[in-house]
Amino acid sequence: MSDNKILTYEREVLSETKRWIESEEERLEGEKLKANEKLDALNKKSKGAYDPEIEIVKKSVDFLSKEEEKFKEAYNKPYFARIDFREYRKDFESFYIGKCGLGDMLEGEEKVIDWRAPLSDLYYSGTQGEAYYKAPIGVIEGELSLKRKFLFDDEHNLKECFDEGINEIILKSGLDEEGDGLIDEFLRINLENSTGTKLKDVVATIQKEQNDIIRAPKNSPLIIQGSAGSGKTTVALHRLAYLLYRYKETITGEDILVVAPNKIFLDYISEVLPNLGVDKVEQKTFEELALKKLGMKGKVITKDKKLVEILENDLEKNKYIMNDSKIKGSILFKEMLDRYIQILEREDSDIDNIRICGYSVFDSKEIKRLFLKDLIKYPVNKRKDEIKNYFSKKLGEKVSKVLDKVDFQYEYRIARLKKSMEDSKERREKLIELYDERDNHKKEIKKSAKKEFNEYFNRWKGIDTTNVYKNFFENKEIFNEVTAGKIPDKLAEYMRENLANNIDKKIIDSDDLAAMLYLKFRIEGIEESSLLKHIIIDEAQDYSMLQLYVMSMMASGKSLTIVGDIGQGIYSFKGINDWKEAIKLVYDENAEYKHLSQSYRSTVEIINYANKVLVKQNTYEEPAKPVLRHGMVPEEIEFNNAKEFCERLDNIVKKVKDEGKTSIAIVGKTLDECKKIRTLVKKYSNYDFELIKDDQKEFDLNLIIIPSYLTKGLEFDCTIVYNLNKENYNDNEIDKKLLYVVLTRALHYEYIFYKEEKSPLIG
Repeated sequence: MSDNKILTYEREVLSETKRWIESEEERLEGEKLKANEKLDALNKKSKGAYDPEIEIVKKSVDFLSKEEEKFKEAYNKPYFARIDFREYRKDFESFYIGKCGLGDMLEGEEKVIDWRAPLSDLYYSGTQGEAYYKAPIGVIEGELSLKRKFLFDDEHNLKECFDEGINEIILKSGLDEEGDGLIDEFLRINLENSTGTKLKDVVATIQKEQNDIIRAPKNSPLIIQGSAGSGKTTVALHRLAYLLYRYKETITGEDILVVAPNKIFLDYISEVLPNLGVDKVEQKTFEELALKKLGMKGKVITKDKKLVEILENDLEKNKYIMNDSKIKGSILFKEMLDRYIQILEREDSDIDNIRICGYSVFDSKEIKRLFLKDLIKYPVNKRKDEIKNYFSKKLGEKVSKVLDKVDFQYEYRIARLKKSMEDSKERREKLIELYDERDNHKKEIKKSAKKEFNEYFNRWKGIDTTNVYKNFFENKEIFNEVTAGKIPDKLAEYMRENLANNIDKKIIDSDDLAAMLYLKFRIEGIEESSLLKHIIIDEAQDYSMLQLYVMSMMASGKSLTIVGDIGQGIYSFKGINDWKEAIKLVYDENAEYKHLSQSYRSTVEIINYANKVLVKQNTYEEPAKPVLRHGMVPEEIEFNNAKEFCERLDNIVKKVKDEGKTSIAIVGKTLDECKKIRTLVKKYSNYDFELIKDDQKEFDLNLIIIPSYLTKGLEFDCTIVYNLNKENYNDNEIDKKLLYVVLTRALHYEYIFYKEEKSPLIG
């Protein structure tokens, strides 16, 4: 079949599919109307009383509404690919693959296969010829004869078809003769047309190495080292959508958490999950998550604010700031906290007998044995709960024994009275007095038993996480015992004073949150019901070992997807510099490691330019491999003053907009520098740029001025790096990583401005 005939045929299939979708929408609308009418009738009949049939009909209406919405959203582009596959001993069948599965309820067949379905794995990972896929019933073997991809225009018309192996190059993650990564034509066109606004779903262009990660099992930590532009964030979010599809019987969106670096990044990724049909997934920064778990409120010193402090302070002060962060985020600090908990346990076990109205009902030796030996596997407060529950079941029996003892004591006194006095009115009155006294005493014991029992455990359980953490630093004797001389005196004093000042000002250092959360989990425990079934951690290289550890404590079965790039570790003083070390110390060697080295974001020229900075880092995995998409070489521009900068800026903006691109970012090193840029741009430029700050929840990416450290994970059609001179970007590890991040944000165009001498990092 010729190319024109193929395109004509596929357009006819698309038209037929759209007509079917329209008829399904009409059918669903009719069924929904009937269901709503039935619901109204049931509500009138029940008159507010509970009726189980109402709940059933409500669920039916909800299901029909969702189905109708799914068909409406699928109408313009119901699918993006076709595969022809023949199971052994069967005929070839054509399967169309889309963002969501579309089934014909009347015929009982799938018209469009969900991209997450087992069969769709053939599209992403299969090759022509003998092929197989893993289905719930087992491995299905057969022959794959066609993989066809569809390109739609802006009006949702089918523009072109691409058959793998015929009119495209298959991506091999290898290199062509010029040293460039190979790329299929369909992917190249999609990348050329991409624009840096919000992050998009990429179901049509997922590559094999990405697909393998998306479909990996969920039962243990999965660490993904991804070069800048490798699609690691996109892959993680598509993996989330896949897991919800694959395990839909046991997992919902509410069981999953996405942890992202800042609110800007959360806004940037906000459209991906809804576009994939995923809702109710909680997306938070680590700081938001920790504060919620700790039940705390207050102004937080985030890692971004701390980085700014480091960039703007002198070396001597930076030494203390960085070492404070480094220690508090280390596994060594976790071990110190473990020793501190042992001291708390020791102090906690110095307890008395449990008494009711002065009578001992439970012996302290038994309590200590349970607390320090029998129940040692439980968190501290949980042990106390278990002991309380255990004793509460025996309390009635113990109280009965106390009452028997009271009876015995009074019987003795009554007998003595009877023996010492002759029967008389006075003796009878005294006996009545004793009987009343006994009865009142027994009544008081019964009344007080539960109260005094509970009061004992309330006094014993009173460990508050915030105060415990504060006491850790304030009590020098305990601090010295726990740290065992591993923290130098001057640094220890700085840490102590810094925490005290923050408490006085009601400020919370994000570096303290992980330690406080760890203490809370060790002391109070984590309820099984509050464990998450999966956690995705993005930009994971910027979290400390202790932060990663406490997040793993919140995931049921340690089910986590951890994505990051060591080369972009701008918080290297506290973050992860070696994934092997993290696998050993945090995940106890029980984690799978995957590497995404292909970069799809930027052109060959932009990636090669950025790699010059990457190879100068002390800790980098390997340079990103660019795909075969060429463009202009990043342009270095020297300028002397603000007016000259803005003249060149306006020319660049016009050129980029004339090319049909929209998102342009001027990147300053710090927020202070960005404020200065905004002032001069307002004065001399013809364009209006928005200044982006770290606490912004929503923003427009079109024309912005943004600090270097906030660009992480974002992408733009064009980046303009402001003043990349020797003074601004020095030959130190933080500047190397910061600059690498900045230089890997551009999709199509990159301009580097500098005043006076260029930075040695690009020289």
